[in-house]
Amino acid sequence: MAKEKKKLAPSTQQHLDIAEIRDDLVILKDGTVRSVMMVSSINFALKSEDEQEAIIQAYITFLNGLEHSIQIVIHSRKMNIDSYLDSLHKQQRETGNDLLRSQIADYTDFVSELVEMGEIMQKRFYMIVPYDPLSNKRKGFFARVRDVLSPTSAAKLNQKQILERQEQLTRRTEILSGQLASMGLNTVRLDTQGLIELYFTVYNPDIFGKEKLADLTKVRYEE
Repeated sequence: MAKEKKKLAPSTQQHLDIAEIRDDLVILKDGTVRSVMMVSSINFALKSEDEQEAIIQAYITFLNGLEHSIQIVIHSRKMNIDSYLDSLHKQQRETGNDLLRSQIADYTDFVSELVEMGEIMQKRFYMIVPYDPLSNKRKGFFARVRDVLSPTSAAKLNQKQILERQEQLTRRTEILSGQLASMGLNTVRLDTQGLIELYFTVYNPDIFGKEKLADLTKVRYEE
Protein backbone atom coordinates (compact mmCIF):
# COMPACT_ATOMS: atom_id res chain seq x y z
CA MET A 1 0.00 0.00 0.00
CA ALA A 2 1.23 3.42 -0.87
CA LYS A 3 2.02 5.55 2.08
CA GLU A 4 0.02 8.68 2.31
CA LYS A 5 2.09 11.78 2.34
CA LYS A 6 1.70 13.76 5.48
CA LYS A 7 0.65 17.32 4.95
CA LEU A 8 3.01 19.71 6.62
CA ALA A 9 1.33 22.34 8.73
CA PRO A 10 2.15 25.89 7.67
CA SER A 11 4.87 27.51 9.74
CA THR A 12 4.13 30.43 12.03
CA GLN A 13 6.23 32.67 9.81
CA GLN A 14 3.69 32.30 7.00
CA HIS A 15 1.04 33.93 9.19
CA LEU A 16 3.19 36.93 10.14
CA ASP A 17 3.10 40.21 8.26
CA ILE A 18 6.86 40.60 8.61
CA ALA A 19 8.85 39.70 5.50
CA GLU A 20 12.32 40.58 6.75
CA ILE A 21 14.29 42.79 9.13
CA ARG A 22 17.25 44.66 7.69
CA ASP A 23 18.90 48.09 7.62
CA ASP A 24 17.23 48.95 10.97
CA LEU A 25 13.81 48.47 9.31
CA VAL A 26 10.95 46.03 9.73
CA ILE A 27 9.80 45.33 6.17
CA LEU A 28 6.26 43.99 5.84
CA LYS A 29 5.02 41.74 3.07
CA ASP A 30 3.07 44.57 1.45
CA GLY A 31 6.22 46.66 1.03
CA THR A 32 5.51 49.11 3.85
CA VAL A 33 8.12 49.54 6.57
CA ARG A 34 8.30 50.19 10.31
CA SER A 35 10.87 51.53 12.71
CA VAL A 36 10.73 50.91 16.46
CA MET A 37 11.82 53.31 19.18
CA MET A 38 12.33 52.28 22.80
CA VAL A 39 11.01 55.05 25.05
CA SER A 40 11.94 55.74 28.65
CA SER A 41 9.33 56.24 31.37
CA ILE A 42 8.66 58.88 33.99
CA ASN A 43 7.02 58.64 37.39
CA PHE A 44 4.08 60.96 36.82
CA ALA A 45 2.80 60.60 40.40
CA LEU A 46 6.00 62.04 41.87
CA LYS A 47 5.82 65.20 39.77
CA SER A 48 4.50 68.45 41.17
CA GLU A 49 1.12 69.74 40.02
CA ASP A 50 2.73 72.27 37.68
CA GLU A 51 5.02 69.61 36.22
CA GLN A 52 2.10 67.25 35.67
CA GLU A 53 0.15 69.99 33.90
CA ALA A 54 3.14 70.77 31.68
CA ILE A 55 3.52 67.08 30.76
CA ILE A 56 -0.19 66.78 29.92
CA GLN A 57 -0.09 69.88 27.72
CA ALA A 58 3.05 68.61 25.96
CA TYR A 59 1.33 65.27 25.34
CA ILE A 60 -1.76 67.00 23.90
CA THR A 61 0.49 69.05 21.60
CA PHE A 62 2.30 65.87 20.58
CA LEU A 63 -0.94 64.07 19.65
CA ASN A 64 -2.38 67.06 17.79
CA GLY A 65 0.83 67.45 15.79
CA LEU A 66 0.90 63.89 14.44
CA GLU A 67 0.69 63.67 10.66
CA HIS A 68 0.71 59.88 10.57
CA SER A 69 -0.36 56.98 12.73
CA ILE A 70 1.82 55.54 15.48
CA GLN A 71 1.52 52.50 17.72
CA ILE A 72 2.43 52.53 21.41
CA VAL A 73 3.29 49.15 22.90
CA ILE A 74 3.95 48.20 26.52
CA HIS A 75 5.87 44.93 26.66
CA SER A 76 6.01 43.04 29.96
CA ARG A 77 8.24 40.05 30.52
CA LYS A 78 9.78 38.21 33.43
CA MET A 79 13.05 39.78 34.45
CA ASN A 80 16.11 37.83 33.36
CA ILE A 81 18.95 38.17 35.89
CA ASP A 82 21.15 35.32 34.65
CA SER A 83 24.06 37.62 33.77
CA TYR A 84 23.81 39.30 37.20
CA LEU A 85 23.81 35.95 39.00
CA ASP A 86 26.79 34.80 36.91
CA SER A 87 28.73 37.87 38.04
CA LEU A 88 27.88 37.09 41.68
CA HIS A 89 29.06 33.49 41.30
CA LYS A 90 32.29 34.76 39.75
CA GLN A 91 32.88 37.13 42.69
CA GLN A 92 32.15 34.30 45.10
CA ARG A 93 34.77 32.07 43.47
CA GLU A 94 37.43 34.77 43.26
CA THR A 95 37.13 36.30 46.74
CA GLY A 96 39.61 35.10 49.35
CA ASN A 97 37.53 36.19 52.34
CA ASP A 98 35.48 33.30 53.74
CA LEU A 99 32.95 35.59 55.43
CA LEU A 100 32.44 37.64 52.26
CA ARG A 101 32.13 34.46 50.19
CA SER A 102 29.38 33.22 52.52
CA GLN A 103 27.55 36.55 52.37
CA ILE A 104 27.67 36.57 48.56
CA ALA A 105 26.25 33.04 48.50
CA ASP A 106 23.38 34.01 50.81
CA TYR A 107 22.64 37.13 48.78
CA THR A 108 22.66 35.14 45.54
CA ASP A 109 20.15 32.66 46.94
CA PHE A 110 17.97 35.51 48.21
CA VAL A 111 17.86 37.27 44.83
CA SER A 112 17.14 34.02 42.99
CA GLU A 113 14.24 33.11 45.28
CA LEU A 114 12.88 36.67 45.18
CA VAL A 115 12.68 36.72 41.38
CA GLU A 116 11.36 33.17 41.15
CA MET A 117 8.65 33.53 43.79
CA GLY A 118 7.63 37.08 43.02
CA GLU A 119 7.87 36.77 39.24
CA ILE A 120 9.19 40.31 38.98
CA MET A 121 8.15 41.74 35.64
CA GLN A 122 10.15 44.13 33.52
CA LYS A 123 8.21 46.68 31.50
CA ARG A 124 9.52 48.31 28.37
CA PHE A 125 7.81 50.92 26.26
CA TYR A 126 8.00 51.10 22.48
CA MET A 127 6.70 53.38 19.76
CA ILE A 128 6.24 51.86 16.30
CA VAL A 129 6.55 54.36 13.47
CA PRO A 130 5.14 53.32 10.05
CA TYR A 131 5.81 54.49 6.54
CA ASP A 132 3.53 53.79 3.59
CA PRO A 133 4.17 55.40 0.16
CA LEU A 134 0.53 56.51 0.12
CA SER A 135 1.16 58.65 3.21
CA ASN A 136 4.02 60.60 1.63
CA LYS A 137 2.48 64.03 1.08
CA ARG A 138 5.65 65.30 -0.58
CA LYS A 139 4.72 63.31 -3.68
CA GLY A 140 1.77 63.92 -5.94
CA PHE A 141 -1.29 61.69 -5.78
CA PHE A 142 -0.53 59.77 -8.98
CA ALA A 143 3.10 59.27 -7.97
CA ARG A 144 1.95 57.78 -4.67
CA VAL A 145 -0.54 55.50 -6.38
CA ARG A 146 2.14 54.36 -8.83
CA ASP A 147 4.43 53.42 -5.93
CA VAL A 148 1.66 51.31 -4.43
CA LEU A 149 0.53 49.64 -7.66
CA SER A 150 4.09 48.91 -8.76
CA PRO A 151 5.78 45.75 -7.40
CA THR A 152 6.58 46.84 -3.86
CA SER A 153 6.42 43.54 -2.07
CA ALA A 154 9.37 42.93 0.23
CA ALA A 155 10.91 40.48 -2.21
CA LYS A 156 10.82 43.05 -5.04
CA LEU A 157 11.90 46.19 -3.22
CA ASN A 158 15.00 47.57 -4.88
CA GLN A 159 17.77 49.41 -3.10
CA LYS A 160 16.40 52.80 -4.15
CA GLN A 161 13.02 52.03 -2.59
CA ILE A 162 14.69 50.76 0.59
CA LEU A 163 16.76 53.94 0.89
CA GLU A 164 13.70 56.13 0.31
CA ARG A 165 11.71 54.35 3.02
CA GLN A 166 14.70 54.46 5.34
CA GLU A 167 15.09 58.21 4.81
CA GLN A 168 11.40 58.88 5.45
CA LEU A 169 11.38 56.82 8.65
CA THR A 170 14.57 58.46 9.90
CA ARG A 171 12.96 61.87 9.45
CA ARG A 172 9.82 60.78 11.27
CA THR A 173 11.66 59.19 14.19
CA GLU A 174 13.85 62.27 14.65
CA ILE A 175 10.79 64.53 14.78
CA LEU A 176 9.02 62.24 17.25
CA SER A 177 12.13 61.97 19.43
CA GLY A 178 12.32 65.74 19.72
CA GLN A 179 8.65 66.01 20.64
CA LEU A 180 8.94 63.25 23.27
CA ALA A 181 12.01 64.96 24.74
CA SER A 182 9.81 67.93 25.62
CA MET A 183 7.98 65.60 28.02
CA GLY A 184 11.22 64.38 29.58
CA LEU A 185 11.18 61.10 27.65
CA ASN A 186 14.36 59.69 26.12
CA THR A 187 14.19 57.53 23.00
CA VAL A 188 16.49 55.05 21.29
CA ARG A 189 15.79 53.70 17.82
CA LEU A 190 16.35 49.94 17.66
CA ASP A 191 18.92 48.73 15.17
CA THR A 192 18.64 45.47 13.22
CA GLN A 193 19.97 43.35 16.10
CA GLY A 194 17.62 45.03 18.57
CA LEU A 195 14.61 44.57 16.29
CA ILE A 196 15.30 40.85 15.82
CA GLU A 197 15.72 40.35 19.57
CA LEU A 198 12.49 42.26 20.26
CA TYR A 199 10.35 40.25 17.85
CA PHE A 200 12.04 37.00 18.87
CA THR A 201 11.10 37.79 22.48
CA VAL A 202 7.51 38.67 21.59
CA TYR A 203 6.86 35.54 19.53
CA ASN A 204 8.98 33.15 21.64
CA PRO A 205 8.49 34.21 25.27
CA ASP A 206 9.03 30.70 26.63
CA ILE A 207 12.42 30.03 25.09
CA PHE A 208 13.88 33.53 25.00
CA GLY A 209 15.52 33.16 28.39
CA LYS A 210 17.01 29.77 27.48
CA GLU A 211 18.06 30.28 23.87
CA LYS A 212 20.26 33.27 23.08
CA LEU A 213 20.43 34.84 19.65
CA ALA A 214 23.71 35.04 17.80
CA ASP A 215 25.41 38.35 17.16
CA LEU A 216 24.40 39.48 13.66
CA THR A 217 27.94 40.68 12.96
CA LYS A 218 29.06 37.05 13.22
CA VAL A 219 26.29 35.62 11.03
CA ARG A 220 27.15 34.95 7.39
CA TYR A 221 24.40 35.20 4.79
CA GLU A 222 24.04 35.56 1.06
CA GLU A 223 22.15 38.32 -0.72
